[in-house]
Amino acid sequence: MYAIVDIETTGGHARANGITEIAIFVHDGHQVIERYETLVNPGKPIPYYIQSLTGITNEMVEDAPFFEEVAPRVYELLRNNIFIAHNVNFDYSFIHHHLQGCGYDLHSKKLCTVRMSRKVIPGLPSYSLGKLCRSLNISLHDRHRAAGDAEATVRLFERLLASDNQQHIPAMLKRGSKEHFLPPNLAPEYVTELPGRPGVYYFHDQKGKVLYVGKAKDLKKRVNSHFTGNNSSQKRQEFLRNIYSVSYETTGTELMACILESVEIKRLWPVYNQSQKRAELRYGFYTFEDQQGYLRLAIEKKRKYTQPLLSFDLLAQGQQWLRRLIREFHLCPKLCFLQTDHDPCTGLEDETCLGACEKKEAALTYNHRVLKAIQSLRAAQPSFIILGSGRNVTEQSAILMESGRFYGMGYVPIDAGISDPAALRDLLTPYPENEYIINLVKQYAENNMGSVIRC
Repeated sequence: MYAIVDIETTGGHARANGITEIAIFVHDGHQVIERYETLVNPGKPIPYYIQSLTGITNEMVEDAPFFEEVAPRVYELLRNNIFIAHNVNFDYSFIHHHLQGCGYDLHSKKLCTVRMSRKVIPGLPSYSLGKLCRSLNISLHDRHRAAGDAEATVRLFERLLASDNQQHIPAMLKRGSKEHFLPPNLAPEYVTELPGRPGVYYFHDQKGKVLYVGKAKDLKKRVNSHFTGNNSSQKRQEFLRNIYSVSYETTGTELMACILESVEIKRLWPVYNQSQKRAELRYGFYTFEDQQGYLRLAIEKKRKYTQPLLSFDLLAQGQQWLRRLIREFHLCPKLCFLQTDHDPCTGLEDETCLGACEKKEAALTYNHRVLKAIQSLRAAQPSFIILGSGRNVTEQSAILMESGRFYGMGYVPIDAGISDPAALRDLLTPYPENEYIINLVKQYAENNMGSVIRC
């Protein structure tokens, strides 16, 4: 038995909105055997644009029953029947949420007439209810009213049953079928073909644009997890409706998947990704040669296209590093922009500065110590290679960090001897770094010393 359902609501997500009308047509596979419809008082004002769309006004629902009054009847009509709707996740999430609030736990099988139509009648220009009915010459009266839309869905369902020569609908109802939970516009092949391996996956919209990038230890399990559960938030429902395809890239290890995910989020900036969009560390050490030929060390806000010698979040952290370098390598506070006033150089007084700011020390001599200071900065940062599993038995993965900087990653033959970063560079793919990746790789190296080759 089937329960063909349509609802009208005050908005797009169940947690913050109410139901204003509900229609349920119980169908035995041949004909409608029971019909239930009622207006519902949502307990809140109906927005004007919703009133204009549905024709349901606040006055019409003022004396209508609240949902808790109709919940027992709704539950009885649904609990032993297959729940059918056009874009079923929307209607089901609303009714499930509001029934749960009344103490009823609904666990019905679901069928989506959007997905059914795509299977049984492929190639139509649109699968929205209105355009689908026009394409199939199904009459649709009282559009955007629960009974009118539900009745049209009944006619559509009957047409699909009659046209289902390849038995798509019984297959969709089988235990384990992904049709019960997949988004309406996503073909199951995109999910069934996913490997159970680490990697990065991409959800695409109708035009192929990437909506979301994710990482996975097991691509098949992780992608499927997005579509299970009854989260009724507006954002999730909108997210699911916009998914039309899935692509992926396998990686040798979960760590590589985490790195690639971060790179791709920064590159694509997908609309539904929230993490890793925060600001990176704000300051860095930079060096340049001035017009007199002296090398200058400077603390600046991080530049978009130039990597600093060292990054840090607080200006005070950078100044602390700089003071240490000035003392240790006899650098000039003025040439390092630590002293910016017009007073005499404080370094001359305490003999840390040897006179470069007053041209008493040759640029070549001073620059030699600046380069040593830079070298000490880099030496303080680790260089290492992380080895791991490859994508197949003939290869192994490698991740290269040089002087605290992430160079890149890739795959090398399983029997290749790896110890020289310079030789490894030619075999790896360079990737842009960010603070998340640097911290992730360093933390992994600390916790997995057996996989690390120090350089």
